[in-house]
Amino acid sequence: MVSRGVAGIWLGLWLSLWTTPPQAQAQDQSSADERAALRSFLEQSIESASSFNDRFDAEVWLLDMQTRLQPFMADAAERVSFLTLLHREAQAADLPPELVLALIEVESHFDRFAVSRVGAQGYMQVMPFWKAEIGRPEDNLIDTGTNLRYGCRILQFYWQREQGDLPRALAAYNGSLGRTTYSDKVYNAWQSRWRVAPLDW
Repeated sequence: MVSRGVAGIWLGLWLSLWTTPPQAQAQDQSSADERAALRSFLEQSIESASSFNDRFDAEVWLLDMQTRLQPFMADAAERVSFLTLLHREAQAADLPPELVLALIEVESHFDRFAVSRVGAQGYMQVMPFWKAEIGRPEDNLIDTGTNLRYGCRILQFYWQREQGDLPRALAAYNGSLGRTTYSDKVYNAWQSRWRVAPLDW
């Protein structure tokens, strides 16, 4: 026989579930559906993220960085897709992905469609003349993958040219060689938001 106390607890739980407003139930279901969709999307992204050493590395980095990116990019699926592309292009150019994230925060504040007063475009504010320089005038610098590829390779070039002097490489990327204002901004963004491992500044 069930005691009155236990029966009362079960009745209270049943009533609390029964009296949950339909709107709240719908919101809970919507949140659960969104979490499930994001989990599925994240799993697919991890599986296809060939720039990582293994699945565990991909999962840890993507989960960490997509949380840090949230203030700039509201859609979770968009964040994961963006980060997967960014990691691939950064690794291909031998750049720390977190450095690229800091540079993008300073350059465009993660605005894919940003255009500067001198015509630099996209996340990494790439100048259109580079397309003609390499004989690819048809390239679209607003395309995320294209913009990240150009930007990462340009920064790689300057970092190699400056023989590992990161502040000078960043200043060259920005067109302000000889000054530290820009590299200081990138450093501050990296230090305050994106840092995961030491980087020689």
